[in-house]
Amino acid sequence: MTPAHILRDRTLRRFAVFLALIAAALPAAALAFSLLAQRTAQAMLLERDGAVASALLAQGMAENDIAAALAASEVSGAGRALLARIGRTAATPGLLLPELAGYRQAVLPAALAAAGLLAALLLGGALVFARAQAARLAGAERLLRRYAEGDFSARLPRDAEGPLGSLFAAAEELATMLQAKTEAEHRAQQFLKQTIADISHQLKTPLAALGLYQEIIAAEPDNADAVRAFAGKAGDALLRMESLIQAMLKITRLDAGSIRFAPAACPLPDLAGRAVRDLLTRAEREGKRIRLEGDPALTLWCDPDWTAEALGNLVKNGLDHTAAGGLVQVTWRHTPGMVQVQVADNGSGIAPEDIHHIFKRFYRGRSGPDARGAGLGLPLARAIVEGQGGAVTVQSTPGQGSVFAVSFPDGPDGLTEL
Repeated sequence: MTPAHILRDRTLRRFAVFLALIAAALPAAALAFSLLAQRTAQAMLLERDGAVASALLAQGMAENDIAAALAASEVSGAGRALLARIGRTAATPGLLLPELAGYRQAVLPAALAAAGLLAALLLGGALVFARAQAARLAGAERLLRRYAEGDFSARLPRDAEGPLGSLFAAAEELATMLQAKTEAEHRAQQFLKQTIADISHQLKTPLAALGLYQEIIAAEPDNADAVRAFAGKAGDALLRMESLIQAMLKITRLDAGSIRFAPAACPLPDLAGRAVRDLLTRAEREGKRIRLEGDPALTLWCDPDWTAEALGNLVKNGLDHTAAGGLVQVTWRHTPGMVQVQVADNGSGIAPEDIHHIFKRFYRGRSGPDARGAGLGLPLARAIVEGQGGAVTVQSTPGQGSVFAVSFPDGPDGLTEL
């Protein structure tokens, strides 16, 4: 971490400026102390010279000789010997020259006062910085505790820079991830709750019917026609329940991302044939037609099993909303960058108030003559197509039919693998 990055923090920058001022004050204080010591020493030496000159004049010594003695700068051996005989040496125990004592009394208090002032400033500045940092960290700690409790209404300061700013940014990123995870878990719980409620609601009718059929069969065990008829109805109810549960499981797996598509190059004639294979008998029985039309050489890059199921659900929806003599037509074509499959019928169409809801689960419009569906075919088809990177659109005119268009990217690059 570079000093420039550290000093991006405003509080650290202010403290660094304060330390720089203290550092600049130290040489200034040393210079002032030196000048004070110099002037004090000069005054004491002059006072000492005055005392010596006064004593020599009192002894009758000539002024010129005294001036020459005071101006002398060399110390002779005889002079050192004289000082030794009178006990004025550095080695003399307990000797403290009066001048030195005065010098200390004049200079030492000023030095201690300057040092104490600088120390007090440094300590005070450090305490102010520590309190500011502690307050910021305490505020961040309170917010992080709120994050841990699931409250994301407040945010850490976004104007902080430097190391503390980086820490806040990392904590904010972690909080965002935690919030997203919490919201995803909440949505998953709501989805599971709604799914269970929907399945329970949809199973009530066939379960009630099964109970009624069982009571009728038990009441008339010797009536073979009644037993046969209601046993068939019970079988239909069981098939409907199985279809409902399987469709819900598929949609749930698609929503959870647990299905992995296996893309491959699929000839569209074969794919469309697989989609309608199990519906041809029903169409013939109901007096309806299914027609396949398109370029026999056109290929769609998709998961063949899942895509055939999606197209089959669209064809089944067309049969559900087409009267006897009606037509459900599956066509495919190549457009710039896309391969499109259309499932069109000439049935009852979709009412304008229904068209924006037909892909919702368990939603069934009011214009269809056949109410056997559970309202899961279209949502499952869209989930399959969109899960592979495709799209489903619909156009409809009430009384004239509907056209569902399934569009896939041309080639494997646009396909989404889950």
